[in-house]
Amino acid sequence: MPAPRPLDALPLEPPQPWRIDAEALFLRLFADAEASFWLDGGVGATEGWSVLGAGEREPDPEAVRAVPLASGNATTSGTGPDMPFRGGWVGWLDYEQGAAAVGAPSASGGSGAAWIAVTRAVAVDHANGRIFALADAAMLPEWRSEVDEALRAPVRPAAAASAAEPVHAVARHDVAEYVGLVERCRDAIERGDAYQLCLTTRFSVPRPADPIAVHRRLRESAPAHHGGCIRVGERWLLSASPELFLAVADGVASTSPIKGTRPRGADAADDARLAAELQADVKERAENVMIVDLMRNDLSHVGVPGTVRVERLWEVESYSAVHQLVSTVSMRLREGVTFGELTDAAFPAGSMTGAPKLSAMTILHGLEGAPRGVYSGCFGHVGLDGRVDLAMVIRSIVIEPDGAHVGAGGGITWLSRADAEAAEVAVKARAPLAALGAPVPAEWAALLPAR
Repeated sequence: MPAPRPLDALPLEPPQPWRIDAEALFLRLFADAEASFWLDGGVGATEGWSVLGAGEREPDPEAVRAVPLASGNATTSGTGPDMPFRGGWVGWLDYEQGAAAVGAPSASGGSGAAWIAVTRAVAVDHANGRIFALADAAMLPEWRSEVDEALRAPVRPAAAASAAEPVHAVARHDVAEYVGLVERCRDAIERGDAYQLCLTTRFSVPRPADPIAVHRRLRESAPAHHGGCIRVGERWLLSASPELFLAVADGVASTSPIKGTRPRGADAADDARLAAELQADVKERAENVMIVDLMRNDLSHVGVPGTVRVERLWEVESYSAVHQLVSTVSMRLREGVTFGELTDAAFPAGSMTGAPKLSAMTILHGLEGAPRGVYSGCFGHVGLDGRVDLAMVIRSIVIEPDGAHVGAGGGITWLSRADAEAAEVAVKARAPLAALGAPVPAEWAALLPAR
């Protein structure tokens, strides 16, 4: 397959610039493509970008790893220099490959990474109501006309995503088993083998007939600024992720780990109380700052000495189902650092492993006893111009030939309460399972707060 090339961009004039419907564009232009993506700025977004497109499956992951990041030089020209993606790859990395790369034991049965070499795309600027067609210069005029036709298609009331057929979710662990694993994590922490462990489990359902309808339901019920829908052959990743794993622009890398969760409240006063409780909670703050420290260390391996910064600490971000405690760490990359070197230093993300990372991953391998797969990995774009934007694979559905899977988990510290940790799993799994037509299994559902 030819190597991906930089994409030129041409602006379009949408009929209603402040109401560009990225969902409708994806359905009209890319729904039938076997290698397609929609990196979503969110329902009703008023800032950031959505990028949607298609291409060819990348057979050589080393081509992605070799991309240099530190120079920040633009490799494309034309309109929209602030555009986040101007050619390269979109896809995902899975947890087991990352674990093996850092020398941790990894379960067999992981499904592996997947990348799309992008040949055509559409970029939507939600802040300014702009839209651009992206393609190789030779095919750009024809592609721009196709996008323009899709934009000007007769406006019809948006059809709701088809209702989910009811299905039954099967839990990898029952509540008692998960509670027991939490206590074993606490035992490992008491021994000094780790000081935080991100313990996970998963729920599985039969493969859905219409993955795009599933994604539309998930997107509507759990909007997030780093959501996405990626199809590579028979495999799909449908995500309502709120967590930025890695962003690179102009040679600066940043990460925004999430550690600390509360459900949304029953009313405004209860909601505000839960958000304030999260921000003040000693256990949640300790959990968050441990991962901040770990990510500072990870990034320092590929960074210019003295440039690692904690940009924000312990900020509450609120989503449809949960409040989250979020921090941001940044660092200037050394000249010549490649995407592969950055991921070797920082992936899997500390927010999904615990700390110290290698010890945590080794302990978790023994406790979880099964592969995480794409869950706990990352997804997004790697640009030929050295820009990167990758989200964590959380609040997500992974569709494989054998079925659909929803992972969920949480960070365990010595101060963790096993019942509260199990309830957090149920809260996190609820929206993705509902999009699949499955309630949280009854014994897990009994842990959910009243809504």
